[in-house]
Amino acid sequence: MAEMKPGGQAAAELSEAARSELMGQCEDQYAQLEKLQNEIILSEPDFCENPLEQSVNRLMATEAELKQWLTVEPKLLAANSEVLLQAGKEEMLKLCSELEMVLSCYEAKRDKLRETKELEQKWLDEKKQALTAASDHVERLKMEKEKLSELSVLQDTKGKILKMKLYEERLMESLGDILEKHVPLPQNESTANRKKKNITQELDEDLISLNEILELLMNKVLNTPHDPYVTIDKTFWPPYIEMLLRYGIAVRHQENNFKIRLETFY
Repeated sequence: MAEMKPGGQAAAELSEAARSELMGQCEDQYAQLEKLQNEIILSEPDFCENPLEQSVNRLMATEAELKQWLTVEPKLLAANSEVLLQAGKEEMLKLCSELEMVLSCYEAKRDKLRETKELEQKWLDEKKQALTAASDHVERLKMEKEKLSELSVLQDTKGKILKMKLYEERLMESLGDILEKHVPLPQNESTANRKKKNITQELDEDLISLNEILELLMNKVLNTPHDPYVTIDKTFWPPYIEMLLRYGIAVRHQENNFKIRLETFY
């Protein structure tokens, strides 16, 4: 009975009379317990051949006994106030000890959570700093790009356009030289030669060269791609038109034979 508190102070001991009364009650309870145990042994049924049935019977008996005990109002083991006070003190000391253990566990858990929170907060701050630095760097790059992109793109585009124009001029000059050398503009022949060949047709002085015809077709495709056809007039020498059509360089309009366009080469 002389149990020590967690603070180190000993519980007050019971008086001799209270101790004698408590011991007597304990002996009475023990005697009653032996009596009940003997009655249970005597009332125990014989061994049943079916274990499952025996288990079900025991379960039903236990449930009936439990219902009966639930209806019984509990009574105090002792009426002596000194015994009750001492028992209450011991229960309070036990409860305080258990609560102190629970408190200690929760404090340790709280400290662990606080440490984890500090680590997570530190990690979050570092990530925020890295994100801020990256965002600032991106903004600087955007500003630099906006300053340089307009001028650089404009200069680059102008340079490409100039290169393409020069390349086009060289191609057109080369094409003109080749056509002038191998496909020259037709000339009027002398009267004697025409009589020998029985040719009575006079060539129109306004005829354009094959190079000019190709240039017209290319410019028409580039300037008006939705209507790339060129109308054939008297300035187009028929043999040139026939040659362009025969070799797949140009094609006629499906509904108008006096219109041609450059063949699509892509």
